[in-house]
Amino acid sequence: MRAHLALGKSLAGILFAGMAAASCTTAQQPAPKVASQAAKSRNAAQTAQLTKVTFNYNAKDRDCLKRAMYFESEHSDRDGYMAVGTVVMNRLTSGAYPDSICGVVAQERQFAPGVMTREVEPMAEIELTDAADAILRGERHPGVKDAMFFHTDGLKFSYRNMHYVAIAGGNAFYEKRGRDGELQTPAPLPSYEVAMNYLPGQSLMPAQFAALVPTTVPVPIPMPGSGATLGREPAVPTPTETAVPITPEAVMPIAIPTPRPAFNDAVLRGSLAHG
Repeated sequence: MRAHLALGKSLAGILFAGMAAASCTTAQQPAPKVASQAAKSRNAAQTAQLTKVTFNYNAKDRDCLKRAMYFESEHSDRDGYMAVGTVVMNRLTSGAYPDSICGVVAQERQFAPGVMTREVEPMAEIELTDAADAILRGERHPGVKDAMFFHTDGLKFSYRNMHYVAIAGGNAFYEKRGRDGELQTPAPLPSYEVAMNYLPGQSLMPAQFAALVPTTVPVPIPMPGSGATLGREPAVPTPTETAVPITPEAVMPIAIPTPRPAFNDAVLRGSLAHG
């Protein structure tokens, strides 16, 4: 009888242990489900990234953007820079204008004369570069919205399709809308649907536009008739002359840079003079 009771207790213990193990296994089941949800979130983010419209740009396009922001805002401040930069990007993404930043900025009769050739003051470079990089990263002026047009603030026009949205940097920005309120130009893409892809060392501009963008680093040119000429050997003294020891500093060639020649706006601007 005792043997039967001991066997029963053993079987009950084994059965209880099996049920406990089964309950532990069941409690660990949601983990794969959580991992699956995380994977779905990553896939959704990747899909959203792939649906963005990509525009390529290079260093010259960045320079063109800075030039438009600087000269059209009358060298004002970051708010003025961002407003003009937003107009440039609105035009680029609308499909109604050239498909590169320099193409948009250099388009005839659109932006200020000399925007591609005039000199940007060095003191403005830090703030201007910061604003241009913010535009390329997707930041926009919140008040400009879908505007692709602006004029100097204070001017008045009688056109009924000029729907004003913001004033910044001495300019009044407006959208062209019909009587029904709809935009009369193709709407630009919102910034979250745009991806800017930098292509180093590649030119995206037509040749006639590329020739207008000045280089940022002038090439040093030796002064004519200067004794410090590159590549010239030091003179060898004749036997009747007293040889003087020549120090390394005396024979080191020195290139004396000359100021960059001024651009002839009347020639280079050409058709841009009426912008």
